[in-house]
Amino acid sequence: MAHGDLPPPEAWDGLLAAVRSGDQSAAASMVQFLYDHVLRIIRAHLPRATDEQDLAQDVFLKVFAKLDSFRGDQPFPHWVARITLNTCYDRLRHQRSRPEIRFADLSQDEADFLAASLASSDADAHSDHAPAEAHALIGKLLDTLNPTEQTVLRLLDLEQKSVREISEITGWGASKVKVTAMRARRKLNETLQRLESGLH
Repeated sequence: MAHGDLPPPEAWDGLLAAVRSGDQSAAASMVQFLYDHVLRIIRAHLPRATDEQDLAQDVFLKVFAKLDSFRGDQPFPHWVARITLNTCYDRLRHQRSRPEIRFADLSQDEADFLAASLASSDADAHSDHAPAEAHALIGKLLDTLNPTEQTVLRLLDLEQKSVREISEITGWGASKVKVTAMRARRKLNETLQRLESGLH
């Protein structure tokens, strides 16, 4: 099995039974199988985290501490993903949030990309430089939102998950997810309008 590949669902039962019985080799295998899975989630929700290794360690400490509460009503990697997401969410809540983003906060490349995007509806016109600049700009815009809004938009728009999937991952009701997404998009739209005014 290649590094980072997850075992098939039927393989987890035996591995978890071994971990619960105190098999250290099985515990190490479980961490190895899940490590890339956990890091991907951390990087998606805390893209500027400099301590992602420490966060991953925190996640696995929680996984082992809560292992007896796993009842198998969902795939084990999904259960671990929920713990990882909640760990990221807790980190977001404890970080100092920026109340707004100003045009002066943008790098020249980001400002140029914003101006070009607003001036043209042709998505391919600036494709040579769009990914890095767009990623940086999206990160700065999302930083202006509260942790719940950031989490919902990353899952809904960036990871293309459904409202039902987000509800299952976060434990939040569908109505909360929908209302949060609507509120977050409205805030981002207002921010973009303010930034656009800075171009003139």
